[in-house]
Amino acid sequence: MRCIYCKSQTYLLKNGYRKCKICKKKFSPKKIERKEKILDCFCKNYSANRCAKKLGLNYITIKKEYDNMRKKIALFMEEEFLNKKEIIAFDEYIYFPASKQKDKSFIFDGFNFLTFNFDNKIYNILLPTLRKFKPLLIEDEQYYKEFEKFLLTTHISNSSNNVLIKEFWSYFEEFILKFNGIDASNFIYYLKEAEFKFNYTCSLLQELMTQKRQY
Repeated sequence: MRCIYCKSQTYLLKNGYRKCKICKKKFSPKKIERKEKILDCFCKNYSANRCAKKLGLNYITIKKEYDNMRKKIALFMEEEFLNKKEIIAFDEYIYFPASKQKDKSFIFDGFNFLTFNFDNKIYNILLPTLRKFKPLLIEDEQYYKEFEKFLLTTHISNSSNNVLIKEFWSYFEEFILKFNGIDASNFIYYLKEAEFKFNYTCSLLQELMTQKRQY
């Protein structure tokens, strides 16, 4: 088995670990295999709970691995966007969780983000939340209705030629339904996961997680 760090030859230790002949680093083949199985579940859009049941592992273990992958994805997409060559189009989108739409003031529970088409890849910026204004604005029903109309009919856009952006929105709406009860503070990571999977294949994610790229 080759070293996961430098790809040199390794030898087996008594405790089941392998040690590299060149860089002298040690690693556990069992842990590597487990991570690969978790990554496969992540690529197939399995929830952490479903993955834990499938692999017979602790939910907390899977959740930590998933969170780690989402953070690496977010950092990768940030760097990709900073190194962009050209912004082709951008448009604003508001996602309203189905569970919140039963509430009269659901407008404040939406996630508002700006979607960019750069070099025919998708990148999203999450805009500030309106939740903190909810108590103030819903006190005046007329003012609330005017605000709701403004928010739903006014948006930021630089082009009507945003086919790729609309394709991503459709993809995202289907993707996010697989998850229940996403905390607002973690929404950005699910958005970035959808963004990454829309742009790239899972082979790149495997590359990121095996540290061929440094993030």
